[in-house]
Amino acid sequence: METKEFKAESKRLLEMMINSIYTHREIFLRELISNASDAIDKLYFKSLTDSSVGMNRDDFAIRIVPDKASRTLTISDNGIGMTKDELEANLGTIAKSGSLQFKNENEKAEDVDIIGQFGVGFYSAFMVAKEVKVISKAYGADKAYVWASEGVDGYTVDECEKDSVGTDIILTLKDNTDDDKYDEYLEQYRLSALVKKYSDYIRFPIKMDMERERLKEGSENEYEKYTETVTLNSMVPLWKKNKSEITEEEYNEFYKDKFFDFEDPLCHIHAKNEGAATYNALMYIPARVPFDFYTKEYEKGLQLYSSGVMIMEKCPDLLPDYFSFVKGLVDSEDLSLNISREMLQHDRQLKIIAKNLEKSIKNELSKMLKNDREKYEKFFSTFGLQLKFGVYQNYGMNKDVLKDLLMFKSSFEKKNVTLAEYVSRMKEDQKYIYYACGESVDKIDMLPQTELVKDKGYEILYFTDDVDEFAVKMLMSYDDKEFKSVSANDLNLETDEEKEAVKKQSDDNKELFEFMKQTLDGKVSEVRLSTRLKTHPVCLTSVGNISLEMEKVLNSMPNAAENKVKAERALEINASHPIFEKLRSLFETDKDKLAEYTKILYAQATLIEGMPVENPVELSNMICELMV
Repeated sequence: METKEFKAESKRLLEMMINSIYTHREIFLRELISNASDAIDKLYFKSLTDSSVGMNRDDFAIRIVPDKASRTLTISDNGIGMTKDELEANLGTIAKSGSLQFKNENEKAEDVDIIGQFGVGFYSAFMVAKEVKVISKAYGADKAYVWASEGVDGYTVDECEKDSVGTDIILTLKDNTDDDKYDEYLEQYRLSALVKKYSDYIRFPIKMDMERERLKEGSENEYEKYTETVTLNSMVPLWKKNKSEITEEEYNEFYKDKFFDFEDPLCHIHAKNEGAATYNALMYIPARVPFDFYTKEYEKGLQLYSSGVMIMEKCPDLLPDYFSFVKGLVDSEDLSLNISREMLQHDRQLKIIAKNLEKSIKNELSKMLKNDREKYEKFFSTFGLQLKFGVYQNYGMNKDVLKDLLMFKSSFEKKNVTLAEYVSRMKEDQKYIYYACGESVDKIDMLPQTELVKDKGYEILYFTDDVDEFAVKMLMSYDDKEFKSVSANDLNLETDEEKEAVKKQSDDNKELFEFMKQTLDGKVSEVRLSTRLKTHPVCLTSVGNISLEMEKVLNSMPNAAENKVKAERALEINASHPIFEKLRSLFETDKDKLAEYTKILYAQATLIEGMPVENPVELSNMICELMV
């Protein structure tokens, strides 16, 4: 028996493959099953035009046979088989793909899914096997041959006996070590799980004899063992069926089984596309936030299949971050895979698919918003925060995709509204989309800064999430209407007469305001009369691009203590409130008391904003002195 050497390039590639190309050695089963499926495809293709084949589609199958006694695992098919020359050509030269050659030589083979095109998957067997035998009999041939190898040292090809057409691949598993237990690939439950994970949608049945137990006939508590041949794979992918053939219950059961959820999804998205990128996609929006969604352990991504064979558990490139909550899968024959099929080349098809999926998800959410408001509000309460972050991230690059999906509570019935709904209700003289920030709707509703805007009859959006104001800063405007905080420096809602009256009153009390500003020692850039206050005595407003709410959020971030952010602020006094006359009187009679009043008013305004008082002991003492 002559041992033939692999070519030098093949030897190096085999060493590299066994040691580094594949991340998980369990995929050897996926590769061997895919090769078996290809072999059956070739004979099935031949049977379509050659009646002498004498087999129909139901006759084809792949069999898995574990044998613990001999430590062998056999994967058999009744496909096209290989001649002696084909065994040498396909298995003696690594990266020589018989499947690719078959597809190139048969134009009509486009109608048959050929999975393996790289010719290297077979050699993944050496990750778990110390010896590999391939016994094959080609269709139409009289003789069978056995190819055998123990790895990089070479291989032999000899004549052998085999009754039927097809191929048996027999792996003699490596010995167990302290770190690696190769026996797991002889366990029926493990093999069954791997088929379910990677090869569930191979379109020919994958069969295995499974040991079962049953009650002995005539006995109540004695069991006997028996063997049953079981088909391990589903064969027909749900996503390749017509939508009209699938019930809502089937969609939901598939989701719960495939993605390990106990609750029905909020909705499903079943998409098919042909053209620049051909694919089938089945995606789901969960009803609840995954338990690890807001942890760094959470991995976004869709399962990726190539012709029904799973090649990636989670492909992150198929989903943008703002849709990372979506679960599902994509099956495409067009993707350019690398030789291990575990990583994608970042090619044009992948980008096209990802862009199309983004549109499909957005369209489904837009349709839900329009046709089922209650369901959309449930979705938004669960995942709306992710959409808001999507608007803010990457300098607002995706704001146009997401802006129409956003919702905020508003002063209009305290219900969720979209930006489009807000704009549709704007008054003719209204220039801005007004908003206010706070911990809750109730607390925002009591803010002094909202008084003037409400008095004008303008609707106010209530921002209760930390990201809200950052997101609208990125949006800048919606439907040509700019966003403006009710705490902004200049709301510009006064008439010319009102502005003139306030200016005169401010000039008359210029020295009072300057004294109060100096008393606060740099805490504010200005003390001034307010045009926005109606009943409250005092409030804080922001000057510049950093608002008071943004200061709170930024300073709550990790490591913020090293780089504190401070919004420029102004203290506004209500000229119509009795406190203003008291301040004027104290400026003439008791400046020490005025200084205390100023500090108390500033602390009061700070507390209203939901911000901490710098010196609560001093504040408490001043209040007590006033009470005494």
